Amino acid sequence: MNAEEIFRIIQRKKSFLCIGLDTDFKKIPKLLLDCEYPIFEFNKHIIDATEDLAVAYKPNLAFYEKLGTAGQMSLEMTVAYLREHYPNVFIIADAKRGDIGNTSQMYAHAFFKNLDVDAITLSPYMGRDSIAPFLETDGKWIILLALTSNEGSSDFQQLQLKNGMRLFEQVISTSAEWGTVNNTMYVVGATKAEALSGIRKLIPEHFLLVPGVGSQGGSLDEVAQWGMNDRCGLLVNASRSIIYADVTNKFEQAARQEASRLQKQMEGILQSRGLI
Repeated sequence: MNAEEIFRIIQRKKSFLCIGLDTDFKKIPKLLLDCEYPIFEFNKHIIDATEDLAVAYKPNLAFYEKLGTAGQMSLEMTVAYLREHYPNVFIIADAKRGDIGNTSQMYAHAFFKNLDVDAITLSPYMGRDSIAPFLETDGKWIILLALTSNEGSSDFQQLQLKNGMRLFEQVISTSAEWGTVNNTMYVVGATKAEALSGIRKLIPEHFLLVPGVGSQGGSLDEVAQWGMNDRCGLLVNASRSIIYADVTNKFEQAARQEASRLQKQMEGILQSRGLI
């Protein structure tokens, strides 16, 4: 799937919503706990309730790895379910990997060949050779951490360099040469929306994955104002605000209602920009 294909899905669904599957065993409805794989069952219900509203799904691997073998099985079953029933959605493994080249080759094989996701989040701070193995598989994407929304992001990401750039800007500028607009995205937190204008000057055509809208309080309107380009160029992620909108037996309806609210807002933004 290339950038133009993602944009066509955005146009068709009138949405640039990514739903994060940060599925916590302690928070899923009790009626699912008797299932053999309750995490998978929860994900399946969320996906079925929201697929027409979402362009992408993003399982956060920490929530699956915590559960050991059962968690890994639930992750694999979730990806397989999406592939079988909704083959046109974009699947992101939120893994935040980043290691020396030969280790990265193993990770690339695990995620792109075995698990068969479309994209993986990576830390670029070990440099080009830690990222290059992930770019060797055609049709797959890397999503590099650029400017995150956590409190500690200021510890390193916003350090001023001697050349006048901040560290995250240097990371973006340098790494943009490693791949292309058809295989490289960047993570920019929604709570850092004021930085999107400057980031767009560095990478005007790349897609951005923007978490932090919803429970973290990021503004969708501000993200679109500063981060959208002439091909939308955004996948905006919401996780807890959608999947835990309700924890009773009405969780599917509540998840759909919250996803629909965001999709309608996104539709209005896309219309105002003449993109649909």
